[in-house]
Amino acid sequence: MLDVTDRPGPTRSARYLPIAEHGLIGDLRSVALVGTNGTIDWYCCRRFDAPSVFASILDADRGGSFELTADVPAKTKQFYFPDTNVLITRFFTEDGVGEVQDFMPVTDDSGEADRHRLIRRVVCTRGSIPFQARVAPRFDYGTQPHTVRPYGNQTLFESANLTLALTTTVPIEPAGPDVTSEFKLLEGESAVFALDRVGGDVAPRGCPRAEAEEQFATTVAFWRRWLSASRYRGRWRETVHRSALTLKLLTYVPTGAIVAAPTTSLPEQLGGERNWDYRYVWIRDAAFCVYALLRLGFTGEAKAFMDFLNQHISTRGDGPDGPLQIMYGIDGRTELPERELNHLEGYRGSAPVRIGNAAADQLQLDIYGALIDSVYLYDKWGQPISGDQWDRLCDLVDWVCDHWDQPDEGVWETRGGRKKFLYSQLMCWVAIERAIRMANHRGLPADMPHWSHARDAIYRRIMRHGWSDTRQAFVQHEDDDVLDAAVLMMPLAKFISPTDPKWLATLDALSADLVSDSLVYRYDPAASPDGLRGDEGTFSICSFWYVEALARAGRLEEARLAFEKMLTYANHLGLYAEEISRTGDQQGNFPQAFTHLALISAAFNLDRALG
Repeated sequence: MLDVTDRPGPTRSARYLPIAEHGLIGDLRSVALVGTNGTIDWYCCRRFDAPSVFASILDADRGGSFELTADVPAKTKQFYFPDTNVLITRFFTEDGVGEVQDFMPVTDDSGEADRHRLIRRVVCTRGSIPFQARVAPRFDYGTQPHTVRPYGNQTLFESANLTLALTTTVPIEPAGPDVTSEFKLLEGESAVFALDRVGGDVAPRGCPRAEAEEQFATTVAFWRRWLSASRYRGRWRETVHRSALTLKLLTYVPTGAIVAAPTTSLPEQLGGERNWDYRYVWIRDAAFCVYALLRLGFTGEAKAFMDFLNQHISTRGDGPDGPLQIMYGIDGRTELPERELNHLEGYRGSAPVRIGNAAADQLQLDIYGALIDSVYLYDKWGQPISGDQWDRLCDLVDWVCDHWDQPDEGVWETRGGRKKFLYSQLMCWVAIERAIRMANHRGLPADMPHWSHARDAIYRRIMRHGWSDTRQAFVQHEDDDVLDAAVLMMPLAKFISPTDPKWLATLDALSADLVSDSLVYRYDPAASPDGLRGDEGTFSICSFWYVEALARAGRLEEARLAFEKMLTYANHLGLYAEEISRTGDQQGNFPQAFTHLALISAAFNLDRALG
């Protein structure tokens, strides 16, 4: 639990909560970030990549927010209702204790799903407590004006492209483009705020206390029913299940897509330019998510992602840039133009704020290995893939066999020019090797001589040119001696024995140069310029890869200690951003699928190694 007290002064940092002081709710179409102060400061209505309605996390003045907090000095604590994605923020005051229950109902009814209802249920659990609320939407990242008007017992916020209806069971007052409320609850009393998207076939509909209570129970039941399919019974069950619940929140049910993170432009370094939009489907990230969820027994999400690939992803021929893009929109669209929103100051002044992502045009060869490995695992643990799916996979493997030996931008999406990255070659090897396994296991047709020749050529190339006698380690790319934490995947991908002398020497070199108190840096930007200014924190997926590599090497005490230390860097709810700063703060988009899927894999394999 995290205690939060009032932060005096109008400084820029005081106007923004730390990234870690947030919880996440969602309806499998979009999400909202709820701060420990009771404020929703990030919400994109209808879908992950829609323009924001609340974005005060990116600009405290112009972004918009939904404040709901005690109207007297209070300490707060936040937790998830057990085994669910229903978030509870508690307020402790001199005269009473109250809580805000935040959730977004999940429904299979298409009409109700299009409502995108967000419910904030306020309850006084002890004594009495005054509350205050301010609903201040700022449509389209704060660029689109709106009107406010009453509609029966509701209030409509109407903009050109989106209308939201606010239901409350307490009186509200207009305040320019916003509405406010002040109310007091006695022990056992409750109030409801519900925000609906309306328009088209979705008519305004109130949300009385009884309906809010019913939808609370239904939402709790949905999440518990989903989580009950987990097969994980290991030492870190609560932590692993929180990561699984988080990954589920990042899925877009209409298509089966899985986003890398639900936010944009949360900085990798305060004041730096490493601010990116992650609300899209990275083939790599989503494929790794499928692997993690399959490990826990969630085959439905894997099938949905396979359907996304089959129905929404079109290939672009067999040219040198490959048949696949590295990322797509959640509807499969290929155009993700990147632009800057200069009217927003960015989180704590960390401009620019970006939407779209120019990295979509990069060549990253590793995505083929991640994707084909996930297909291999789905074929093994889920259900056998179809003949048509196998034919498409063969086309991908044939392309990899013909193009693996070319420079690319690499897994870290550097903007400093293409190189022959070891990790890219490693994952090309994985792509071919897993396809060969599938063909052999099921007797599927394949050009085995061509595939085997390419697989073996990649292996020999990595062993000869990816090894540095100077560093006594496998390195980032050919013709250099730079270390890179991505090579931690070598034993995890079964390319090299985890006890091979060359690998153990590499593990020691990485430990000496890139590891700090269990935290792992991706690489040293000074030694390997990536085309961007500024520094970054440690990369949490690499930290969990490090745990798994230690465990596979038989260094179980080190692995367990590193894992337990990593758990202390989670926020109060068990959530992780992309990176961790020198002071232990979460940095980058939040929460990050990459981190949580790596936690699941590390916990699973460490459990198995410990016996």
